[in-house]
Amino acid sequence: MIALTIAGSDSGGGAGIQADIKTFQELGVFGATAITALTAQNTLGVHGISDVTPEFLKQQIEAVLTDFNVKAIKTGMLFSAELIEVVAEALKGKSIPLVVDPVMIAKGGASLLQEQAVTALKTTLLPLATICTPNIPEAEVLTGMTITSAEDIEQAARRILAMGVQCVVMKGGHLGGEFSSDKVYWNHGFFTMKTPRIQTKDTHGTGCTFSAAITAQLAKGASIEQAIIEAKKFIHLAISTPLSIGNGHGPTNHFAYKVVDGECEVIVYES
Repeated sequence: MIALTIAGSDSGGGAGIQADIKTFQELGVFGATAITALTAQNTLGVHGISDVTPEFLKQQIEAVLTDFNVKAIKTGMLFSAELIEVVAEALKGKSIPLVVDPVMIAKGGASLLQEQAVTALKTTLLPLATICTPNIPEAEVLTGMTITSAEDIEQAARRILAMGVQCVVMKGGHLGGEFSSDKVYWNHGFFTMKTPRIQTKDTHGTGCTFSAAITAQLAKGASIEQAIIEAKKFIHLAISTPLSIGNGHGPTNHFAYKVVDGECEVIVYES
């Protein structure tokens, strides 16, 4: 099975294209890439960004899609409105599951999406998405809301669904509590996933890794619900067994899932 990731490169190896390929590999999926930008990055932050031209990004995507039988696609850091529009045009009309991780801010606080790109993301790419995986700050930008309660989370999810997305995973990593709870919405259903919250600073690349795991499962033929739950296992194991690399927000452990054969309890309930 083949999956394509359209995202930025992380020279530190913990997020972006590098995290996606590692996740695909660990889950038995061949990873192809289209790189949107290069970053000079480590666990302490993003020290520089150089984006590719829209024309070259288009060439990369077309080169992959015209040769490989891609079964699922994900997007990560897209950086500018021009790049988002190229991606949307290239994927329009394709019957391939699309996971959109609306990457906006790096773990160290650096902006990874230009302000004018938010409108392009909402109007051109999200209507093509099978699944969108925003964290709370990203959901606030997409919806223009302040999100502090369960009612806010549901309202924000409904607004994102109204943009054309089939399914929204509202990630709860930025919220407090004993458990890390993700709420999953689509037009005909809703469920919550819970795992024990891990107290660690080594969370660099969690969003990239989670969305890549969903994409890999979709590429293997899993249903949307199955793909999301299995991805929750993958990221929980990756966070709970840190590698302790670097002096800042260290990367998650992409090896962990395979080491324990995916053994991880995720509490799932419809409420």
